[in-house]
Amino acid sequence: MKIKQLGLFALLFAQAGFAQDTNEKLMAKAKKIHEKVITIDTHNDINVNNFTHDHNYTEDLDTQVNLPKMDEGDLDVSWLIVYTGQGDLDTEGYKKAYDNAISKFEAIHRLTEEIAPDEIGLATTSKEVRKLVKQGKKVAMIGVENGYPIGTDIKNVEKFYDIGARYMSLAHNGHSQLSDSNTGEADDEWLNNGLSDLGKEVIKEMNRLGIMIDVSHPSKEAIKQMFELSKAPLIASHSSARALCDHSRNLDDELLALFDKHGGVIQTVAFSSYVNTEKHEAFNAAKTEVYEAKAKEMGFEMLSWGDVRELDEEAREKYIENYRKLVTDSDKEVEALKETVSPVDVSDFVDHIDYLVEKVGIDQVGISSDFDGGGGIDGWDDASESFNVTLELVKRGYTEKEIAKLWGENLLRVLDEVEAIAKDIQKA
Repeated sequence: MKIKQLGLFALLFAQAGFAQDTNEKLMAKAKKIHEKVITIDTHNDINVNNFTHDHNYTEDLDTQVNLPKMDEGDLDVSWLIVYTGQGDLDTEGYKKAYDNAISKFEAIHRLTEEIAPDEIGLATTSKEVRKLVKQGKKVAMIGVENGYPIGTDIKNVEKFYDIGARYMSLAHNGHSQLSDSNTGEADDEWLNNGLSDLGKEVIKEMNRLGIMIDVSHPSKEAIKQMFELSKAPLIASHSSARALCDHSRNLDDELLALFDKHGGVIQTVAFSSYVNTEKHEAFNAAKTEVYEAKAKEMGFEMLSWGDVRELDEEAREKYIENYRKLVTDSDKEVEALKETVSPVDVSDFVDHIDYLVEKVGIDQVGISSDFDGGGGIDGWDDASESFNVTLELVKRGYTEKEIAKLWGENLLRVLDEVEAIAKDIQKA
């Protein structure tokens, strides 16, 4: 009996040693790949208050993205987002939205040209991305989330292009003057029945200039019309698979089939409630109890995110700043919750990548976080943890070449294709 027990213990020790050896090899392989490939996150929101000479991304701010966190996580490229919430469709609303957008463009230029030009540069082409990465710098690119700031003047599309915009969505949460939003699904009320006439002209203008068309927030009907109208491939800058998570922000199989047919790239998003709603809601309910108790201690009134979006820009930014402090102060209590309630994690996220690759192929899938805009999952909750995505991909058998495509090469290829089509249009 004792001999058998000794044999069993020897076997268990041998298995443990083999598992440790395997894990170490996987880790080393993943680190080598992660350091080698160009890593691009296509959606990171910004607050202009973090782009001043006294307070900026050279510091490890209480943000999910900044230069120290990008360095730690070997994240090469961050698409910084010119986001504008949906407001009134009138002259005053358009002017306010335009001014807000310009302030964010200026903030990004200030970071790359005045504050930290030796650390990060602004890129508008794949060639510029590769050049900056080769120089050892981080890279900023600019995406516009919501075409609302264009107002009714199509010339603003070219203005945005000239100051660095290389992708744009025509709507956000709420119908714009250009396009219906996915949010119309909630009450089945629509403003444009897809794209407005102006929205259709904007699609043509984006093709002419070389701005990638982002379908992550528009309605399904609007997206289908974009596929019909656009001469260039489309992108979804931060969306996941609706078959795995039935949220209107995700792409269903019919839309995936259009990507498969027309090309483009889907940047899988690590936004907890768009990855696994059931797990998200269960963990979020437990986490909210912790936050509410902490908020009471701090004298901070918690609001729904719907109510937060209704605040004016200054009040919204102040709320988010205080909310982040609340989150930071609750870290230990929230971490303890994970022993009993499972949060949405990197494995759940890569399930979406697997599904999208199966549906549209490895050449049309990418990676995004929506950091500082609500994104983040357990294991990839800020830019410093970006390696964990690569590690999970390696564990699942993705090759170095495939991982390079997912982390950035697919997106850069589409950017090149959109640019080439724009040059052809301009020559015609």
